[in-house]
Amino acid sequence: MHIDLKGAAVARFRMLVAAVLLAVVTVVVPGGPATAAFSPAALWESSLQGVHGLSPDVTVRQIARVSAGGSALRVRLGNPFGTAPVEVRDAWLGLPVATGSATLQANVPLTFRGRRTVSIPPGASVTSDAAPVAARAGQDVAVSLYAPGSPINDHTFPPFPADPPASYISTPGNSAAATSAVTFPAYPVIPGGTPGTGTGYHPGQIWWLDLVTSDRPAARGTVVTLGDSITDGYQAIGPPGQRWTDVLADRLAQLPPARRLAVANAGISGNTVSDSPNPYDPTGQCCGPPAPQRLDRDVLSVPGVRTVFLLEGTNDLGGGSFAPPVPAATIIAAMQGIAARVQARHLRMVGATILPMCLPPGDPREADRQTVNTWIRTSGTFDAVADFDAVLRDPADPTQMIPDLRADCYHPNAAGDALLGAAIDISSL
Repeated sequence: MHIDLKGAAVARFRMLVAAVLLAVVTVVVPGGPATAAFSPAALWESSLQGVHGLSPDVTVRQIARVSAGGSALRVRLGNPFGTAPVEVRDAWLGLPVATGSATLQANVPLTFRGRRTVSIPPGASVTSDAAPVAARAGQDVAVSLYAPGSPINDHTFPPFPADPPASYISTPGNSAAATSAVTFPAYPVIPGGTPGTGTGYHPGQIWWLDLVTSDRPAARGTVVTLGDSITDGYQAIGPPGQRWTDVLADRLAQLPPARRLAVANAGISGNTVSDSPNPYDPTGQCCGPPAPQRLDRDVLSVPGVRTVFLLEGTNDLGGGSFAPPVPAATIIAAMQGIAARVQARHLRMVGATILPMCLPPGDPREADRQTVNTWIRTSGTFDAVADFDAVLRDPADPTQMIPDLRADCYHPNAAGDALLGAAIDISSL
């Protein structure tokens, strides 16, 4: 029998075939429901900050907690700082049986344009094909990578001993496909503040992995938080034990999907908002490139980005052993440049004021902080302003944070972070 399909009939036939194929290939692993038909969006981010040595013959199992639910998950792997290719020989995506666990209830192989291996040239990144995995908001996913001999492009978060992000580094060999944790010992615990390659549990360490995205997210898009150690979560310790970005993600997860945004945390400890030399590290491998230099990779290329939330400037103002303090005019110019590039993409731009830094009133750095904050509040550069300074400054001494809410002169503790995350006007995003 001959069937003659023309015009609209052809279109209907093609749509039917596509729907049938989608139903066949999308096998959702337990862990989350099917999600609404939104455009692809990032559910989690780890901005890579530098390169530290070569991977030994081990597998790294990385635990990332997604900020919103989604299915058809992809991962993006990067080699922005390496001088040789990253050769990924095996990659798997799974769901831990419990929070932070290296034991998996499910694990599926990742492919890259249909291939099980991928080479990432220096300066490049690759995104996997969609995997038949779904996750709920706040659920952990595990990305297991085997790339021995490859330059380790990493992010070393402030350590959260019992909470992701984290990595388990295996005993020698390829264990990426394993659902068992036998080859991924939880001890010794190796502090995340220092890059390391030893077998054991590494709270705060991530290798190569910088995005987890969803083709079918349960959110209408993503807010990317561009920042330094305050966004990275340094010193956010003690109850309730979350970064302000995590508090924000939990709030957004309570909204209906049509209003919901995922949160992608692009904070890097020690980062600067201006193109000035980094005050802490002359090697350029500690603290990531300055915000303007990493804006394309860490923000504008993030799938589903709708809003950018900027909290930077503390490191520029404070200076350090390797660079002097940066004047207010330089910081303002850098923020203007970032806002212009973001808004040119028709994205929303939110600016946060810089927190108190224990600088006495007569200190020129405190005068510069006040100048920058006044400009953030009044210039109209940003689509909205989050006045973090007003939330945490001590009424008795506005040059300092409220004592019970700070860990040190630059950083809130977890209670301070909780207030910051709760203070953000959701409608501003």
